[in-house]
Amino acid sequence: MLRRLFLAIALLLPMLALAGENKSPNPQVVIKTNYGDITVRLFADKAPITVENFLQYVDSGHYDGTIFHRVIPKFMIQGGGFLPDMSKRETGEPIVNESKNKLHNTRGTIAMARTNHPDSATNQFFINQGTNLRLDWAPGTPGYTVFGEVTSGLDVMDFIASSPVHKVGTFENVPVETIIITEIKRKSLL
Repeated sequence: MLRRLFLAIALLLPMLALAGENKSPNPQVVIKTNYGDITVRLFADKAPITVENFLQYVDSGHYDGTIFHRVIPKFMIQGGGFLPDMSKRETGEPIVNESKNKLHNTRGTIAMARTNHPDSATNQFFINQGTNLRLDWAPGTPGYTVFGEVTSGLDVMDFIASSPVHKVGTFENVPVETIIITEIKRKSLL
């Protein structure tokens, strides 16, 4: 009997160790804000470069203390690139656009923000509050790479999107009350 117990423990320990590290094909992260938490499942199987890039920023603590600096109701909430004083957080190198992955910019999906150049995404991301299929890839039109979806916290996203906004310098649609991303961390599978 004792031998079976030890065998069962020996077989379970490696699986528990892997679960604690959240190395699953589609890991989850929790975006903690001063308005509540948003849990996101990342699609590493459909956007591997984008997910790896995002998780490098997550694991380094890059997003901690940044803000949602742009919110537009029925469209999206955008963050990850600026501090509360609207100073820009340093970034790594831009990544290749993976918007041909057949994932759509529908309500509750997370995508990379970028400039007009398709391969310019770095650290900023947005969560689609509405369905924005015009942001998808189409022949001759590079899209915005969807790399995950909200699994919990759509109510938090909706509350953030309803925030009163104003113009700060050259930035439009900045929430009047600062919406802080206190932390983004990987969610343990346990």
